[in-house]
Amino acid sequence: MERELHEATARGGADAVLDVLSRTRLYVLLPRLHADTPGFTAPLPSFHDPATGRTCVPVLTPGMLPPWHPEWVFRRTRLAELALAWPRDRRWLSVNHGTPYAALVEARTRHHRAWLKADARSGGPRAGRLLTHGGGPLHGPLAHGLALGAHLALHNGLVWNQLGAAYEDYPTDKDRLRSPWGIHHRADYRERLDSLMRARLVGRVHESVLRTRSALATRLGRTPSHEEWSQALTGAPAAHRADAEDLAEVREALRRIVRYEDLFRAEGFLAPDGRVDTLAAFDHGRAVNVVRLALGARFCEPAEAEQAVLRIGALARRAYGSWADFSLGYCLTRLIHFDEDEGTGHKVQESLAQHRILTQDPTSPYRNLPWS
Repeated sequence: MERELHEATARGGADAVLDVLSRTRLYVLLPRLHADTPGFTAPLPSFHDPATGRTCVPVLTPGMLPPWHPEWVFRRTRLAELALAWPRDRRWLSVNHGTPYAALVEARTRHHRAWLKADARSGGPRAGRLLTHGGGPLHGPLAHGLALGAHLALHNGLVWNQLGAAYEDYPTDKDRLRSPWGIHHRADYRERLDSLMRARLVGRVHESVLRTRSALATRLGRTPSHEEWSQALTGAPAAHRADAEDLAEVREALRRIVRYEDLFRAEGFLAPDGRVDTLAAFDHGRAVNVVRLALGARFCEPAEAEQAVLRIGALARRAYGSWADFSLGYCLTRLIHFDEDEGTGHKVQESLAQHRILTQDPTSPYRNLPWS
């Protein structure tokens, strides 16, 4: 995005600059004290630029956010939001001031109409795009660990390889930790992260069904047939140990797993005798996301976040043998828990698209980072 902005500015086209700015998040710096004060809305910051003699409102694009600081945080905004909130004076919009990717944009009332039109044309920042930060980790264990969270980064249209000042933005990062994670402070964060690292949140019954097949495969020296798997789960010995409600839950878990694995085979993602042995990928991928949110919410510091991501990476490597295996484990869990259309709806198409992008796009970390 910064490269596109630089090229648009070099060409001197105001419309081209607005087109780029309308497709990206813009960030406004604010003191953490202001951000944490209930009901307080900080005014847009401004500064006097001696080079031009103009008063400017500074904003940053995602790739230009500075290093993490405990007391300085960021609120995201959009071009249209700025147009509607702009003070009625002669300030200019200064994007990435003092960097090679800077742009100075006129901001009189008549210009705001062009901002709104550009935002309406682009639809704003889009989810479902694979975004890589050229200055973030691209190789080594830290990049590997961050790549475990690429499904969620792709889903939200966020950079996958960044541990820094913000994940989405300070208020949103705190909100996403509160709901759905129930994280309100550092102790909550550490407890929830520990549960995710131990893969305790993926679902006991479904994980048990997969582990039964994995153990049976080890004993047989091959992937068991559906009948052999089903017999091990619900045959006479198992039925004798479990009540009717538990057996019904196991049968339903088996049915859904088989349905989605057949779907993966139909797409060419899973070999005829291939299988998913654990759902741990879903908790590992979400754990990376929680670490990044906690860093953005100032519930941990960069060194602590890096160590957590490295630990998650080591756990994932023990659980899976390849990026493709990891991705299928993630997708299978997501579908088991969130697909309400039995394999025919939006969640399925979205999950398949994410797996396809991450395993086939030449720029994907799953194509450029060795698994082990």
